[in-house]
Amino acid sequence: MNKIVLGISCFYHDSAAVLVQDGKIIAAAQEERYTRIKHDPRFPHNAINYCLEEAFIETEEIDAIVFYDSQLKTFDRVIKNCMHAGSDSIEQFDKAMLSLLGTKMWVQDYVKKTIGSLGKTGKLLFTEHHMSHAASAFYPSAYEKAAILTIDGVGEWTTTSIGLGNGNKLELLQEIHYPHSLGLLYSAFTFYCGFKVNSGEYKLMGLAPFGEPSYYNIIK
Repeated sequence: MNKIVLGISCFYHDSAAVLVQDGKIIAAAQEERYTRIKHDPRFPHNAINYCLEEAFIETEEIDAIVFYDSQLKTFDRVIKNCMHAGSDSIEQFDKAMLSLLGTKMWVQDYVKKTIGSLGKTGKLLFTEHHMSHAASAFYPSAYEKAAILTIDGVGEWTTTSIGLGNGNKLELLQEIHYPHSLGLLYSAFTFYCGFKVNSGEYKLMGLAPFGEPSYYNIIK
């Protein structure tokens, strides 16, 4: 089949690009490697160009270009969440709208500017956030069939999912939805301990074995 897919993640944290050919990763890179900006969230111009050059792939050979989540579903969640929270959410609403309307809704234009086209399909495809997580875990693995668990802060409305991978098929079977989120709870404690959210969680993880369960009952 010789299908070539360019995957893009950006405008949140740790922007990156990957080239997949016939289901196998042939090149991948994070944008921070080139900009030297830790967790660089900007469009991964450099990472995309690296992947194309590393794999000796021309733009016109790309069968599909895929973005890592669904912006319309994310927009829906942000609007409904802010409506529910009322005036207390104004600052967060402004930040979210700046991200969504200022950058994420225009990913297609960024792609065109970087590589000159949208590949053979002529359009940008969107997958769901937790499907991206599940695919990144299952497809590169050695398993032909496996149960898949994804847990993070939130992607669209989903915070946790369980699915099944079988051959080249992947299906998410059950989901937990926002605001019920183990990942956001972890980020809240990251912030409480003085670290940056979406950056310092690994520090909290490293500190955990040295702590004592003094506040276990309070948190529980």
